[in-house]
Amino acid sequence: MSKLTHIDEHGQAKMVDVGHKPDTERTAIARGEVHMKRETFDLIRAGQIKKGDVLTVAQIAGITASKRTSDLIPLCHPLPISKIDVDIALDESLPGIVITATVKVTGKTGVEMEALTAVSVAALTVYDMAKAAEKTMRIQNIRLIEKHGGQSGDVVNE
Repeated sequence: MSKLTHIDEHGQAKMVDVGHKPDTERTAIARGEVHMKRETFDLIRAGQIKKGDVLTVAQIAGITASKRTSDLIPLCHPLPISKIDVDIALDESLPGIVITATVKVTGKTGVEMEALTAVSVAALTVYDMAKAAEKTMRIQNIRLIEKHGGQSGDVVNE
């Protein structure tokens, strides 16, 4: 088992020093789902949720959250993100919404947490926007799909 990088030799939390690492291009893709009743799905698809355009608001929330990850997750480095794409798609088979975030940076550390944060907050926003219609929606399966770049190399989970 590899050593935990955010714990010092005394067991105290620490921010990893990445100053010695070279700047490299890094990309991360994360995905998650919001499962809901067919009636709620149909309201969102028809644009009939009282709070407004669920998909657009959730997309903007995901982008904003990704940029604020270091404010939300302790010990994350603030990063000069160069690209954030948050794709929100209606999925009949769930029924629900599939959220995919792609985040890119040229820097000393990866953007996995930024991609995962984008998906998480976009999913929470879907819930918030549609909770008047349904309180039984389920946010599920938030995960890293792939990451590229950095010392640990490429990881493809799906």
